[in-house]
Amino acid sequence: MARRSALSIRIVEGRNLPAKDITGSSDPYCIVKIDDEAIIRTATVWKTLSPFWGEEYEVQLQPNFHSVSIYVMDEDALSRDDVIGKVCITRDMLAEHPKGYSGWVSLSEVDPDEEVQGEIHLRVEVQGKQGDRRLLCCTVLEARDLARKDRNGASDPFVRLRYNGKAQESTVVKKSCYPRWNETFKFELAEPAGEKLCVEVWDWDLVGRNDFLGKVVFSVPGLEAAGQEEGWFRLRPEKSKLKEDESRGSLGSLQLQVRLRDEVVLPSPCYQPLLQLLCQEVKSGRQDGQVHLVTLLDETTTAECRQEVAINLVKLFLGQGLVKEFLDLLFELELAKPCEPNTLFRSNSLASKSMESFLKVTGMPYLHTVLGPTITRVFEEKKYVELDPGKVEIKDVGCSGLHRVQTEGEVIEQGCQHLQSYLDELLDTMVRSAPACPPVIRAAFRRLSQRVGERFPQHQHTKFVAVTSFLCLRFFSPAIMTPKLFHLRDTHADARTSRTLLLLAKAIQLVGNMEPVAGRAKETWLSPLLPALQQGITQMKDFITQLLGMEEEEEAGEGQPLGPPTTVVKEGPLFLHKTRGKGPLLAAATKKLHFCLTGEVLSFSKSPSTERLGAIALADILAAEKVEEKSFGSSHVMQVVYVGAGGHQETAYLQCKCVNELNQWLSALRKVCGNNPRVLRAYHPGVFRGDKWSCCHQKERTGLGCDRTRHGVTLQGWSDPLDPAAEAQRLFQHLQGLQGTLREKYWELLDPEDTQNGPRGEGAPLPQGLSQLFRVLGELESWHQRAQPPAPPAPALLQLQA
Repeated sequence: MARRSALSIRIVEGRNLPAKDITGSSDPYCIVKIDDEAIIRTATVWKTLSPFWGEEYEVQLQPNFHSVSIYVMDEDALSRDDVIGKVCITRDMLAEHPKGYSGWVSLSEVDPDEEVQGEIHLRVEVQGKQGDRRLLCCTVLEARDLARKDRNGASDPFVRLRYNGKAQESTVVKKSCYPRWNETFKFELAEPAGEKLCVEVWDWDLVGRNDFLGKVVFSVPGLEAAGQEEGWFRLRPEKSKLKEDESRGSLGSLQLQVRLRDEVVLPSPCYQPLLQLLCQEVKSGRQDGQVHLVTLLDETTTAECRQEVAINLVKLFLGQGLVKEFLDLLFELELAKPCEPNTLFRSNSLASKSMESFLKVTGMPYLHTVLGPTITRVFEEKKYVELDPGKVEIKDVGCSGLHRVQTEGEVIEQGCQHLQSYLDELLDTMVRSAPACPPVIRAAFRRLSQRVGERFPQHQHTKFVAVTSFLCLRFFSPAIMTPKLFHLRDTHADARTSRTLLLLAKAIQLVGNMEPVAGRAKETWLSPLLPALQQGITQMKDFITQLLGMEEEEEAGEGQPLGPPTTVVKEGPLFLHKTRGKGPLLAAATKKLHFCLTGEVLSFSKSPSTERLGAIALADILAAEKVEEKSFGSSHVMQVVYVGAGGHQETAYLQCKCVNELNQWLSALRKVCGNNPRVLRAYHPGVFRGDKWSCCHQKERTGLGCDRTRHGVTLQGWSDPLDPAAEAQRLFQHLQGLQGTLREKYWELLDPEDTQNGPRGEGAPLPQGLSQLFRVLGELESWHQRAQPPAPPAPALLQLQA
């Protein structure tokens, strides 16, 4: 049994942001922090006060996370980036919205006294007997992950304890966010013991006032009953600062969608009855006069849940080797409904969403192969492309002293030539890519074409449109318009490039519709592109014909589990920081190396095309964690702790180009090493220099780490390995709340003239598939109730914290 927490975050857009630049605008981006650790950086949107991001992430979390904060920043090329404001959403707030927190949220001003993080290790006890002179003793042991307040990337922390009007202070630990004190402080216990003990952490400054790092407050009367307790405590902000934010609303707002999913995943055998039932329903196919279980699922799933259910079903049947049969059943059920050839699969039904999810899960490398070169060319050339006379910008042309103004016709003709060049290149690449298209996608399209041909025999043209409605309209066109969201680019396009991409996506849509005249009727200014569109339609038909005609590999691997390609998990250049050691990485002569992570090893070479210099087996990797900024002067450095050839523990320090690349590498390494039984539970976020660790000043090189590892914090992606148990658990959670709705929908959909199924309505017998589903759901609910461990009593000291 595994307890998992996943956070889905979608940062849609911002509005009414304040201007930070002298141009009267801003260059905003967002930083997402989970418990004060930066996990995600969105792309920068240039020169706007109403940015659109549309970026979506899913983060696997540690079970004990507290909050998610989203900071809106203004990028500045010449100085430190400005903080515009932030939004903080606590775990308790998310728990109050089990279906997700969605809407516009006003930005709050960032108060330094509220920007606290980290934990402190304390032991508190009451010494002496009732009636005698008693002492309140607090031993301050250590702290970890404190906020960095100084320019050197660290702090100079000390502890101040307050009780009954008296105060005591610890020594100052210089340049450390992981200080160790091990100092004991004693106060005479007041009678009655009604006061609170306040433990504050401060950053000492030689010049100016000290910076507040957080505090913990304890109720002394409760401590008397507990006697003695010890534990780690999360530092809290100064409560007196938590007043109504006068600036709220004046800093703008963010449109967010945030959802926390806490789930307990049972052992895989517990889900076998549910998997077997679903597989049996798919294999049995559609039967006349019967209401299929998949139809009930489609009809009872709300629009906001349909995308998630579709992804779960696609991944589940990929794992069972039945994804082609599942999609074929959806096609058949969808075509059995009243429909028209020209609007086929245009709604957001379960069939449409499942096919869309299927293409993303299995076809992302293929999409990159087809679109990558053209998208890169558009970004690099930055040509001005405009065909709409109402939006044309007239500009000067010619050399110095011989300027003349281009006419509107010249601008449109030039833009049409550029757009046609991009369209021709893209269609040529697409036609040549048919053999590279994954066989499972070709097989799914072949079955779709067959079903549509049977449903509309008099409209053979519809077979092509059915394929392009998914391939072009739901896969290629969205990726062309927003390449950042499909990982084709690291940044969003500027205004000029965005317009070019939009026109190119529109052209691909018109080619996919295979009726350019209809498109021209709506937007007559597209008429200059009509010859290119007609030629594109011919090329698209040839491409689809070639795609559907490659049958030799359809039956290969029939019934076998399929999934996204996993040969190379991640690769790219990283900068190696030299330290003392004897491992294969540390002996490399070059500082910049190309790394390649597969399901077996982390290898490295001078370049992608050269022979590899060495490799580290995944079984030897003990941890993949971040490194303190002060260690190498960069916040984008990670460490890979591994066992070297001699059996000794070694650490390689690798620098990434940005925070997103850093977290992508950490996530990839943690996923592939997740089952390693030797992973570390603690690590040093600093480096060992001279005779001590830079983080906690510990002098023993092989000593226990001063911070906990974060193996459970990962970014979820389309290329993740399939996890049938997790997908089955999410489907169970969805179905569990639909039992009454499923029953009602069954009687509603049943043919009123059909008397073969006997009596109907409340109390009437249900069909075998539906009754079996309810029985399986009941058994899973029983498994969950038995698997839930009794809640352990909370440590007394935790209950005392005010």
